[in-house]
Amino acid sequence: MREAQIYIHIPFCVRKCGYCDFVSVPAGREVQASYQRALLREIRAQEERLSIPSVFFGGGTPSIVDPLYIEQILSCLRSGHELWEGAEITLEANPGTLTPEKLDIYRRAGVNRLSLGLQSASDEELRMLGRIHTYGEFLESFRAAREAGFSNINVDLMAALPGQTEESFEETLRTVSALSPEHLSVYSLIIEEGTPFHEKYHLQAMAREEGREDTWPLPTEETERQMYHRARQILEENGYFRYEISNYARKGCQCRHNVGYWTGVPYLGFGVSASSYFGGRRFSDTRDLGEYLEVLAGQDENASEASGQDLSRLRTEEELVTRERAMEEFMFLGLRLTAGVQEAEFLRRFGSSVEEVYGQAVSRMEEQGLMEREGGRLRLTERGNDVSNYVLSEFLLDP
Repeated sequence: MREAQIYIHIPFCVRKCGYCDFVSVPAGREVQASYQRALLREIRAQEERLSIPSVFFGGGTPSIVDPLYIEQILSCLRSGHELWEGAEITLEANPGTLTPEKLDIYRRAGVNRLSLGLQSASDEELRMLGRIHTYGEFLESFRAAREAGFSNINVDLMAALPGQTEESFEETLRTVSALSPEHLSVYSLIIEEGTPFHEKYHLQAMAREEGREDTWPLPTEETERQMYHRARQILEENGYFRYEISNYARKGCQCRHNVGYWTGVPYLGFGVSASSYFGGRRFSDTRDLGEYLEVLAGQDENASEASGQDLSRLRTEEELVTRERAMEEFMFLGLRLTAGVQEAEFLRRFGSSVEEVYGQAVSRMEEQGLMEREGGRLRLTERGNDVSNYVLSEFLLDP
């Protein structure tokens, strides 16, 4: 059996947030039921038996569908594949969509890690983001999860929001860390093309050029950098350590699924828009929900099972990952981790040393104080983290 992490995409949400560019839509029970049939058929069409160290339910909002769907999906995976004993099984959830009944079903199904999308402890900032919940509702959901027995909880937070100050960001960090979740993900807002935020950003840029008031001011790059440093300082003071550019955990509580992504563990994604990296190939399912349902859902519950041919119809952007591309990704992703990349692992995978392939780039980065070598590892310095996009660009290989 080959090892592969599993990602399950649940594309449904109560309301799409203004910054979100993931495939996610509001939908009724009938569409959700059709999607569940399609998803199970796609999973069963994976003929090769897999060894699975982790499962991640993302979205959308997986916690808005019938919780028995989550149980069915995990049962389907167990019947066709081998889940590791103690496999990490994460479910993303939004505050306001959890109930004690749902949480009990998740626990019974084997979900052992929750990821709660808070984003901010400020209700004003939550309204600006278009979130469906208040901080008080997050608190209720967090406490309900603890009461249900969840001892591994991540909380998502966002920095560099329009109108956000360093003080309000620090207040969010202190408020949330006082609850002692096991893990915190702290990401800067990215204005994605095609989102309402992207349109608003350009309208405000035009207003500034014309000398009109900017009613949607984004923090400056320097302010964003200060937020980043303060996040590390405050969270370390509260018992967390940064193990990746944007992720903090208590000892032993790193997200194993995401670490797998960053260290090159193969993964298979199921569901509309889900991405995969398996067998030396990278591919994604269609982003068109209608097409996904048409190919896989069938007309009724007794429709025939999906085939390999059906799967090939769904897959887009399929590419063979070349040796050069694999080396680039090993460096790009591994250098996101504070532990950096192992030079011995690079040699084992590619048959060439880091020095042979990237010697000049590494020397330049060391001379600029952006990278350091220690104990057979290469990693970014704190200054290198500040300009990580520049550093990582140095590890592109000529075609």
